[in-house]
Amino acid sequence: MELTNIEIRALSELDELAQVEAIQQVVWPDPTATVYRNFLLNMVRNGALVLGALEDKKIIGFLLSYLGIESPGAQRPAMANLKLVSQRMAILPAYRDRGIGYELKLAQRRFAIEQGIRLITWTYDPLLARNAHLNIRKLGGIVHDYWRDFYGTAPSAHVTLGSSDRLLVEWWVTGNRVEQRMTGKRGGLVLEQYTSANATVLNPTTIGALDLPRPAERIVRPQGMVALVEIPEDFHAIIAADQGLARAWRGHSRGIIEQTLASGYTITDFVRGSFEGRSRAFYALSMADAPSSGFSPN
Repeated sequence: MELTNIEIRALSELDELAQVEAIQQVVWPDPTATVYRNFLLNMVRNGALVLGALEDKKIIGFLLSYLGIESPGAQRPAMANLKLVSQRMAILPAYRDRGIGYELKLAQRRFAIEQGIRLITWTYDPLLARNAHLNIRKLGGIVHDYWRDFYGTAPSAHVTLGSSDRLLVEWWVTGNRVEQRMTGKRGGLVLEQYTSANATVLNPTTIGALDLPRPAERIVRPQGMVALVEIPEDFHAIIAADQGLARAWRGHSRGIIEQTLASGYTITDFVRGSFEGRSRAFYALSMADAPSSGFSPN
């Protein structure tokens, strides 16, 4: 993973923010999805953070975040309730898979800690294994909340096949869990360690046409302290090959993740590896006490 000559720093000048605007238009070719330079400038001058990744003074990626309220309905002063909302991150396609997104998130974490902020939140599509690996596995984020159609269902850059379901990531940047992930002291268990400890796979997939994974026809009830929920390793490939199957995956994952979270579990890890003779991907969900009710698979 080569990051030579890549500089990470805050952006504040209009010409820099124009490059951020242009990156969005490459990554999301939909004008409704673009945060334009003048709005970005106004945000930055009022406390928002736009981090840029630069190679030879060219901006190749960015991360936008702003201050928000941890619990909007809570009856406590905003000063004691602040969080950082991580709104958008994009890397130009030619520069992906080089660890740039990870470095942008680390710089964001440093900024939050310097400001005395303990929590950063953002959302992502629960069926994207690549994002899950970064958000949950590498960064140490956790998930309590599943949002159906977060961005609605009307066609846009953030809606896929009529749906925009999202998981809300909580990144407790000063906590031991995150600190240990950042320092490498706690890298997370491997898949074999979960399965050998009798973590239940709630929805084991089968292989169908075109060698694509199909959702489980029957869902196993969670029984212990840890449960595994399977998702496709490459949801984009399923969308390209079979949109009906992609829609089936959306409905399936929505139901099982919502119900498992409602039963008291929290997404605490994401693991990939060989299981039953093929490569698989799973969310690991944990709880302090085994559930006794509240889960009704169908």
